[in-house]
Amino acid sequence: MDQCKKESAGRFCHAVALPFPGRGHINPMMNLCILLVSRKPDIVITFVLTEEWLGLVGSSVKKPENIRFETVPNVIPSEFVRARDFPAFLEAVSTKMEAPFEKVLDRLHLEAPMTVIIADTFLTWAVDVGNRRNIPVASFWTMSASVFSVFHHFELLERNGHFPVELSERGEELVDYIPGLPSTRVADLPTIFFGIGRRTLPRALESVSGVAKAQYFILSSVYELEVKVIDTLNSELPIPVYPIGPTIPYFDVEDITSRTTSLHVPNYFEWLDSQPIGSVLYVSLGSFLSVSSVQMDEIVAGVRNSGVRYLWVTRGDTSRFNDGCLNMGIVVPWCDQLKVLSHSSIGGFWTHCGWNSILEALYAGVPMLTFSITMDQNPNSKLIVEDLKIGWRVKRSEAESESLVTRNEILELVKRFMDLDSDERKQMSKRAGELKEICREAVAEGGPSITNLDALLKDISLA
Repeated sequence: MDQCKKESAGRFCHAVALPFPGRGHINPMMNLCILLVSRKPDIVITFVLTEEWLGLVGSSVKKPENIRFETVPNVIPSEFVRARDFPAFLEAVSTKMEAPFEKVLDRLHLEAPMTVIIADTFLTWAVDVGNRRNIPVASFWTMSASVFSVFHHFELLERNGHFPVELSERGEELVDYIPGLPSTRVADLPTIFFGIGRRTLPRALESVSGVAKAQYFILSSVYELEVKVIDTLNSELPIPVYPIGPTIPYFDVEDITSRTTSLHVPNYFEWLDSQPIGSVLYVSLGSFLSVSSVQMDEIVAGVRNSGVRYLWVTRGDTSRFNDGCLNMGIVVPWCDQLKVLSHSSIGGFWTHCGWNSILEALYAGVPMLTFSITMDQNPNSKLIVEDLKIGWRVKRSEAESESLVTRNEILELVKRFMDLDSDERKQMSKRAGELKEICREAVAEGGPSITNLDALLKDISLA
């Protein structure tokens, strides 16, 4: 912190980054911080994690020296119960993190005054903390701008009779009145609006409404992907909006020397190098929630019987892969996803539709098979299939989320999807290539995302 003490009081120097304690939030926050440092190397960033998450990600993160870690206690004894009872976990994050975070700020203030707090939008209380201490807050939204807009215009859903509704009765009805948003089915809204998901809805709405009390709003999206939505938010929010995505580690993807795997992970890069161009289906259903055991059996059998090559990431029991499933593919517990998606042998991505995964696939120019599970993944699937037209749904209908997709259906779908010579697939690949160029131009020098990033830095520095 000696560097900070040498800086004049009015200059940007010390940022505190506070992600929501979940991998899908921590990763884009760290990527954002690395990008900020790359644009202004004299910044010092204190990255605040819960103790458990520091143990999980701290040693694996390649970061500049001027990004340092601080910790707060875990909000519950084991944070990974969030997969079993996410509403309880969200409530704990909303009520138990604020006090220890303030203690961290007290300690940091003695070393160097804080210029800005960059906080995950779901940590509503962080905005209140910043306002009480006269520290500007940049709220960072790690999902699509479209999903934020749905929450932001929640009253329109109520006014038009689309909340509350039952999917089984009205899932096919169209929502065509949210400003800037393409027409969408009720069934393609976030799952938080339906069934037990409603338990977390009040906290989500509170988080979104709290953005207006921050000083800056950062979007993990590319402007050209969601032009109308972002323009609408710019006109409606009382604070500046900065789309700076994709907040993925694109700055590291060309570094072949970093293509490493752990001792416990097969060398999947060597395997990929030996496969024909565009022949491999990459399968990853996320790190948080997953499908039922019965459905997973059908997916494994369908992909195996399709005869398509695959690289499969699975963090659970791998015994179901042992029955002849390894002859055409490789199964790993973890991989460097963006580098894998950027490999020439990858021809498709079976995804749960987490926003970070979508951004990585867009950056790599890879078409997708969508199998959404929860939260924002339904609207993300719709974006891929209907709006961007670079993928197909595996499920017949999001309104039938409990229905089983059989192995025979999966077999036929995977074979057609990976047929690179079909006219339908050629059109999809062409469109994916166009979106790849849009994403790469956005983060090139002078591109819109880099321009927005520099504007954010300038505005914070002058605050």
